Amino acid sequence: MPRQTLDREIHHLQDEVLLLGSMVEQALLNAIDALKRRDVESAKHVYLNDDLINEKRYAIENRVLILFATQQPIAHDLRLLAAILEVITELERMGDYAKGIAKIVMRIGQSDIPIPGREISRMGDQSVSMLHRALSAFITEDVPMAYRIPKEDDLVDDLYNQVYHKMMAAMIADPEIIDHSNCIMWVVHNIERTADRVTNICERTIFIATGELLEIDASDDEWDDEDEL
Repeated sequence: MPRQTLDREIHHLQDEVLLLGSMVEQALLNAIDALKRRDVESAKHVYLNDDLINEKRYAIENRVLILFATQQPIAHDLRLLAAILEVITELERMGDYAKGIAKIVMRIGQSDIPIPGREISRMGDQSVSMLHRALSAFITEDVPMAYRIPKEDDLVDDLYNQVYHKMMAAMIADPEIIDHSNCIMWVVHNIERTADRVTNICERTIFIATGELLEIDASDDEWDDEDEL
């Protein structure tokens, strides 16, 4: 395969990764919105549409494996294709989290248990924003951005703790809601794990650009703004 053709195949794969990411972002937002509105029908759509996310993931994986088999990529191309396999796996898992949230909405239905909707919405918006920017950094190989995004996970963790304390207080006040309250805690757990997986995508961005496999420490200030000047 000529270099120009390989480049075209790689660009196509990158576009497909962004499309998969968009599907996952929308699934997460839709699932959280269904929870806030206690909309079981919308939750069913999210649940069923997870099959489309899985199909897209496997289609991308199949194309990457074909390029491995036919082109034997080296250096940067090899790192990029290997990283794409990792990233689409992360995205599929995030899609599973959205499906899990939808399943919980279907389970609790129109129950009148208290839901900290504001905090959960903020968690979802922050996690999706992190994901969107992490995928952009992945495509453009923006290493400084890949270092910065994981630091925002602290906000997600803070919101998680706020929900936890609110739900604990609600359960103490009314033990009859314990089962459904535990479901809400699973929702915020899924959102929190989504933000954690964004960090994994950022690590792959650094791997593509530098060849270095590392675990990002959110307290690492190696790429503060001053370092970019």
